[in-house]
Amino acid sequence: MLKSKSINIPKPTRYQNAAIDYYMGLTNSSYLHYGYWEPLPTAGEELTITHMRAAQVAYAAKLFSFIPESTKTVLDVGCGIGGNAAYLYDRGFIVEGLAPDALQQEKFIKNTNGQVPFYLTRFEDFHTSHSYDLVLFSESSQYIAADDLAQGAARVLSSGSYLLLADMMRSDAGYREGIFSNCHVASELQTALIQAGFKLIKTEDISTQIAPTIDLCVDNFRTFGLTTIKYIADVVAIALPPLHALGRLAFKRWLEKPIIEGLAARTIFDRHLCYQIQLWQLSIHEVNQDDQIIINS
Repeated sequence: MLKSKSINIPKPTRYQNAAIDYYMGLTNSSYLHYGYWEPLPTAGEELTITHMRAAQVAYAAKLFSFIPESTKTVLDVGCGIGGNAAYLYDRGFIVEGLAPDALQQEKFIKNTNGQVPFYLTRFEDFHTSHSYDLVLFSESSQYIAADDLAQGAARVLSSGSYLLLADMMRSDAGYREGIFSNCHVASELQTALIQAGFKLIKTEDISTQIAPTIDLCVDNFRTFGLTTIKYIADVVAIALPPLHALGRLAFKRWLEKPIIEGLAARTIFDRHLCYQIQLWQLSIHEVNQDDQIIINS
């Protein structure tokens, strides 16, 4: 196992960590992903955190159904706090997790009872002396450049092994600015994987099954988040009017736009994005007498 080293985490990632910590406190879940709602909620049905937790377990089972039977070893890239890794470990897989975040490392070790190795590093900087049967990217592909993802996965896999990717992607390449703009353009990611020697084996669009989580988050923020913000603003306006005036200016300048965009998240998702699970296989390489690599598709 590689020795963990300290990672210098950029400020935007630290903001994300704060949001993740808040999210974990609300859900009390070992998963960070959107979940898989099956059956789908009926029209008018109340969406609850309990329903979302069940959807998250169902998502792990959905990923499991994509894993080829021959798979024994799995590298979970961007492993979050260990929900997927624990699920796979409990089903007999030899799992290792990787993420560049110390907060997630702490939660991961706790949620996997210290049974699953964790590498505190970026995937781009990861080096190993052994290969894996499968590399898993569960809602982590969007944090890695497409070429780095494809070439890095090919580097840690042996020929004939697999890449399992599940994430939100941009179906509209023209969508370049906004809360989901860090997601890969689906066609560009596909091109990078093909160029790295991967072949698409199986794919499924589960956009409809993850969308209720977006609705739930937006509804909860509208009900509780905005109400709390308004309450704090009202108290500050009474106690410290000058500070309230400064707060209003700061809100208008830095917070109003992202909040409005966040409340429109479902509409943005439906118009510009999709969510897919994709199973890719690294082409089998053979070496001829001239030591030249031949790729068999």
